Amino acid sequence: MMFDVERLDEACIKKLANEEVLAIRVKGWIPRPLAIQIGEKILAPGFEGYINAPSIGRIGMAFYEAENRPQLIEDYFERATRNIAELRNRCAPYACPVDTLRCMLDESWPAGAHLESLYGRKMYVGLSRVVKPDVCFLAHHDIFAKDAPDSFQARSLAAQFACNIYLSMPTAGGALQIWNHDVSPERFDEMRGDSYGIDPALLGTPTLEIRPEPGDFIMFNSRRMHSVTPGVADPRLSLSFFVGYRGNASPLTFWS
Repeated sequence: MMFDVERLDEACIKKLANEEVLAIRVKGWIPRPLAIQIGEKILAPGFEGYINAPSIGRIGMAFYEAENRPQLIEDYFERATRNIAELRNRCAPYACPVDTLRCMLDESWPAGAHLESLYGRKMYVGLSRVVKPDVCFLAHHDIFAKDAPDSFQARSLAAQFACNIYLSMPTAGGALQIWNHDVSPERFDEMRGDSYGIDPALLGTPTLEIRPEPGDFIMFNSRRMHSVTPGVADPRLSLSFFVGYRGNASPLTFWS
């Protein structure tokens, strides 16, 4: 259910879209020493916790944190351009890996790829996510139409993928777990209550468990339930964003 590839291309994106595989991985997409060095530069100035998951750190704001609240949605868009620039500045003098990946998606997909717009405004892309040692990233799914239920743009997606670039990993643990069965948004909300996710044990054995290395790139079906196992000793840092697929003739779009 996982497809290891040497580079990101049209064929592997179609395999994800057609649900032939749950995930694709490019090992060593960034050389390991460079990934670690960029990670240290990103972490040096510090980070905030998620609004709805304070045990997990992030630089930038994810759209799903807004939870359909007008003021938080406004905050997200107001900060989008500034947050993109901040990540570039933290990576300097090295190229920001998110920018490189955005170019690769545009180059590899025949219809191109571009930054998503929502409500007539450009979205943010390039969330830096920090999972501290001993923290379990609870099982959840990511569905754009659920985050923006009044938007045709969000509802028009035929598939949604998560893209993760791994910059640092704990000594042990920190594995990505994915389950290949649907949990409806309604059932998920019922199970999670006031939390952002659910205990992975409730889902049984994951279909796929991947422990990435610094420098690896993984792209997977974000509509499937997924979680991260607790890490040991060191934080787990990744750069992440979503990719929207609307058919082979349409451009891909990306956002965080």
